[in-house]
Amino acid sequence: MGRTAAVFAAVAVLLVAGCSSSGDEDAPVPQDSGRTGGQPDDRKVNGMRGMTLPSWNTDDYGSPQAGTYLRQIAATGARWVTFTPTWYQDRVTDSALRTTGETAGDDSLRHIIRLAHEAGLKTMLKPHVDLVKGGDRAEIRPRDPDAWFADYERFITHYARLAADTGVEQFAVGTELAGTSGEGGRWSRTIAAVRERYKGPLTYAANYDEYRSVPFWKDLDVIGIDAYWPLADKATTDPARLRQAWQPIAETLAAFSARQHRKILFTEAGYVSQRGSTTAPYSWTVSKRDGDAEQAAAYDALLAAFDGKPWWEGVCWWMWDDWPDSGETAKRLAYTPHGKPAEQVLRRWWAKPGSSGG
Repeated sequence: MGRTAAVFAAVAVLLVAGCSSSGDEDAPVPQDSGRTGGQPDDRKVNGMRGMTLPSWNTDDYGSPQAGTYLRQIAATGARWVTFTPTWYQDRVTDSALRTTGETAGDDSLRHIIRLAHEAGLKTMLKPHVDLVKGGDRAEIRPRDPDAWFADYERFITHYARLAADTGVEQFAVGTELAGTSGEGGRWSRTIAAVRERYKGPLTYAANYDEYRSVPFWKDLDVIGIDAYWPLADKATTDPARLRQAWQPIAETLAAFSARQHRKILFTEAGYVSQRGSTTAPYSWTVSKRDGDAEQAAAYDALLAAFDGKPWWEGVCWWMWDDWPDSGETAKRLAYTPHGKPAEQVLRRWWAKPGSSGG
């Protein structure tokens, strides 16, 4: 999920794209996987429960609010936090990626990773590519694929090195790039370049309508899906109805996981606190009416529908709060659960006896 997409809110549907889970939260992540080909080492993949903390400006992660946000996230029972440094390209057909004033600075990123570890949180680094003037990153289809992938490798290996240097526990090689993710050979070479620099577990964050066409899951350790499935055709605050809507999706995902021999992590999931959010979870602007109860029901339904599924690796919620003066959606209508009933849902699920998660 990107800020430029939020600014581009006049678009009716934004296929843009937050982490709870199963697994051993204290299991170490080996930095030498000993890979010799074939399937990745499943022992590297830890369960996840946590929250995404995106950045919209160069110094967000170095700001005085950073430590406060991390402490608030940890207080929910989260054990992971995801960071999203973002590079940009001007047009969907361009081949060049670049930093802008909205790209998290490397020093600020190192700073917040250190703060997260000091707060007892594990970290996932999930670099994004967005469009300077807004729009859907899934529409990126470079006119020169060779040039784009060469620049993309420069971008993603930069962060792979930073992740290795700072002890990041998991890394995403891409997010919602449906216009390029069919290029299996090119992506496999990109992933191999990441593996040379970072030895922890890898995922890719496919959009919910993209994951079945991704040809390179065999090169990764866990299947990542940004889980923005519409669950209702009209506003609802009934968790039971929403759980029922998840059932056929869960059955499909269980079969897909079995075929791919990999667990599935919801690299993002989230709901704005607006009436009707469950009809279009991917949209920042469903309505102008408060929907705290609907957001809370959606959180509860997802956790109830997937809790204890052996193939499910967790959910990374989009997103926690927002930085001052960011120009984002008003907090009362935004994706953040902070200070809303959805935060209490998280605390109940993550603190309950016998709850699992990393």
